[in-house]
Amino acid sequence: QSCHRPAGQRAGPEPGSGGLSEGVEYIPTRKRGKNPMKPVGVAWYSLYARTRLGYLFYQRQVKKARERYPHGHSVPQPCCFPGVKILPIPVLSNNYSYLVIDTGSSRAAVVDPSDPLAVQAAIEEEGVMLEAIFCTHKHWDHSGGNAALCQKHNSCKVYGSALDAIPQLTNPLVDREKVSVGCLTFEALATPGHTVGHMVYVLDGEPFGRPPCLFSGDLLFLAGCGEPFEGSPETMLASLDVAVGLGEDTLLWPGHEYALECLTFASLLELDNSALEQKLQWAVQQRQDKRSTCPSTLGEEQTYNPFLRTHRPELQEALGLWQDGGEDPNAFRARVLKEVRRRKDLYQAT
Repeated sequence: QSCHRPAGQRAGPEPGSGGLSEGVEYIPTRKRGKNPMKPVGVAWYSLYARTRLGYLFYQRQVKKARERYPHGHSVPQPCCFPGVKILPIPVLSNNYSYLVIDTGSSRAAVVDPSDPLAVQAAIEEEGVMLEAIFCTHKHWDHSGGNAALCQKHNSCKVYGSALDAIPQLTNPLVDREKVSVGCLTFEALATPGHTVGHMVYVLDGEPFGRPPCLFSGDLLFLAGCGEPFEGSPETMLASLDVAVGLGEDTLLWPGHEYALECLTFASLLELDNSALEQKLQWAVQQRQDKRSTCPSTLGEEQTYNPFLRTHRPELQEALGLWQDGGEDPNAFRARVLKEVRRRKDLYQAT
């Protein structure tokens, strides 16, 4: 199969903008996130991430989610363009796995297979051959399906960082290493902070005349970012800067459906941000209809995501922070990021 861009019309959803339907009123609420690690401390995190107790908890999550959301927590919205299909798979209570297909050869990769049954159902429905599992990090809600899928697909390889204890890892990757699946090329980028070995994966869209696609795991969400469980604010800031450096047209495919919670929090920080207000209204409508809010673009995110706006004077002023004389600009931005994170954690706890 040729890896050059096929002829034909480009297709696929716009990253998303718009407002509420006439007569629909938005009433802000404080919604508690369902990530199992958000409300917990260091002791529970250690148990979840490093012992069998975490796996047992994950299995309980899977069972409850299958009962509560037999068809997934959101309506999948595939993104198709000539040569490539990206299928979000809603799993657990708010996770996303992604089946990425080279439509010319029917070869596929999956990113963060949380629930192996849901992923396998998508593989069978699409009629594709699974060649690769890309794991962003070790947490069970991103890697828990690795073993079952490898058992089902004997030639499937599991990619990720050797710094994380990723289940069934067969092919450790280093920063900037590239992997091909059919005509698809993925680049792994080291983005530590959430975990020591966290990686994101960037699908090269250039051969297909499309922008890059960032599968961000728990580094970056729509209007939010992951908890720095195993890193400092400085480490997380550097990792976020790596993502931003991919370019404004890059499509963001996050590991969780946290848009409404994150946008609502962000709106409390920047009261006069019109881009934020518009995106929040759009997200309310999407979630009322149980539709996914991804993808967004990195350009969009920089207009309303407070974790990507640490350099913006309006956010700094809203937080009551000012750069000290002689303070390194990135050290100040890390201090801003730390304060945003602190306020987000307090917001989630209410």
